[in-house]
Amino acid sequence: MFQIHGVDSQGKIVVMKRVSRKKLPEIMVQFPPCLVGMEACSGSNYWARRFKKIGHEVKLISPQFVKPYVKSNKHVV
Repeated sequence: MFQIHGVDSQGKIVVMKRVSRKKLPEIMVQFPPCLVGMEACSGSNYWARRFKKIGHEVKLISPQFVKPYVKSNKHVV
């Protein structure tokens, strides 16, 4: 499962959605080209290439810098 959290230029939340691996490409192609930030992990380079092909700019973030943004256990539904 992936958590999509999108904000506009003023920082207002425009999308907050949990999607499966299968649905992720379908969802991402619906968004206009934007900046995508992802935690660097074993699969992040694969997804970064997929997102770049559809026009998004991708930034990978080292896990130690992502930790402050996690408000709860990310495996809890």
